[in-house]
Amino acid sequence: MSGELSPIDKAKFVAAKRAAEFVESGMRVGLGTGSTAAWLVRCPGEKVREEGLRFRGVPTSTRTADLAREVGIEVISLDEAKWLDITIDGADEFDSDLSLIKGGGGALLQEKIVATASDQMVVIADAAKEVESLGNFPLPVEVIPFGWQTSQALIEEMLVSMDVMGRKATLRMNGERPYVTDEGNHILDLHLGRIGNARQLAMVLNQVPGVVENGLFIDICDQVVIGFGDGRVETRDINAGTVSEERLDFVEDENLFRDV
Repeated sequence: MSGELSPIDKAKFVAAKRAAEFVESGMRVGLGTGSTAAWLVRCPGEKVREEGLRFRGVPTSTRTADLAREVGIEVISLDEAKWLDITIDGADEFDSDLSLIKGGGGALLQEKIVATASDQMVVIADAAKEVESLGNFPLPVEVIPFGWQTSQALIEEMLVSMDVMGRKATLRMNGERPYVTDEGNHILDLHLGRIGNARQLAMVLNQVPGVVENGLFIDICDQVVIGFGDGRVETRDINAGTVSEERLDFVEDENLFRDV
């Protein structure tokens, strides 16, 4: 029930519920990965079951694909979709320019491919994800397993010339084994503290041999929907330069809480 949700989960829920209103029948929709995006999958899934909403979803991970099928969303691949009307996803951090750090859920490569293959990208987040400067959240970098330690050393060496506070890169683990992405790669988390020039860093990182992609999303996000624990939702549109605020009521018998 909604009364049992933490303030953070309430914030994620209202942001997801508001963002779900962007989804219309007939659309091809990119579905993100992570704890916030999971709410986004459940909200339109409820409309599929109860209101007859029909759209096709392109998931950014096997976890999202499984959840989408579970709630009744038709799942297709990006190759089948060709192009998407909208992608809705979460973020680990976002700033005033709607630049993002993503990849905390381990799906940054598919997330970036799907987001850039969309007419627009909408990010849903709780208010705590907004920062003045990106970098407090460790920046994920996906690398191929072959020679990953060499890639790590090259990244740390490169960071000496970048406008960042820290230069430590650690291999993401899953228990006692390295974390493995859906593409069979590893993730290095960069503990930077602050990123002074995210655009420059994103470009330089992808020049390092062994790096597949990094978690900096620059000039990709069009709107951010920010949820608050009291039910308020703020929507910012970077292209239109508009900010709107509304309040969503919690429904105590909300069906999508049944498996939370």
